Amino acid sequence: MRVVIADDTMLVRTGLALLLAQAGVQTVGEAADAATLLRMVDSARPDVAIVDIRMPPTHTDEGIVAAGRIREEFPEVAVLVLSQYLESSYAMRLLDDDRGSVGYLLKDRITDLKTVTDALHRLVAGECVLDPEIVSRLLRRARSRGPLDELTAREREVLALMAEGRSNRSIGDALHVSIKTLESHVGRIFRKLGILDTADSHRRVLAVLTYLRH
Repeated sequence: MRVVIADDTMLVRTGLALLLAQAGVQTVGEAADAATLLRMVDSARPDVAIVDIRMPPTHTDEGIVAAGRIREEFPEVAVLVLSQYLESSYAMRLLDDDRGSVGYLLKDRITDLKTVTDALHRLVAGECVLDPEIVSRLLRRARSRGPLDELTAREREVLALMAEGRSNRSIGDALHVSIKTLESHVGRIFRKLGILDTADSHRRVLAVLTYLRH
């Protein structure tokens, strides 16, 4: 797997590149700002762009803006956004285009090689990956009645774990249920949310997006 890393702190870029190298992930470019990031993605065409939210010149949302441009101009490149802060509104901006291959993790997670590499592989496979802390915050939000109200408590639990980017096996292990039982839950979730199995849709991604929005 090939990645480009964008962060205005050189130590973060270098440290992450060295960490990923231990898992056989090749860093093909390092950028300190959004403009350089976009040029590197255009020339190197990595599998994933790893992007810090806050970059020069304003250190506000340059990373999110750059991530959006990458998704529009280079849809084959997955995007993993990193943030030092818990910013659910930025996560929703990132996920708002109804496509997979986007993720949002807190920077605290990047010291865990297994967590980062697992996220990268899921993104390349077309999934959404969202930090568990963001999922917890969204769960606590008050909301009006919507499609999720049709789900049972167990089905909402399964969907919350799907939103964290977990596989069926991982969810089954966490809930202590068999793969067959878990697959039944997932199938009912799709049906209740009205998500059809079509050639041009990724039902798991659409279910997670429905969950996050409601």
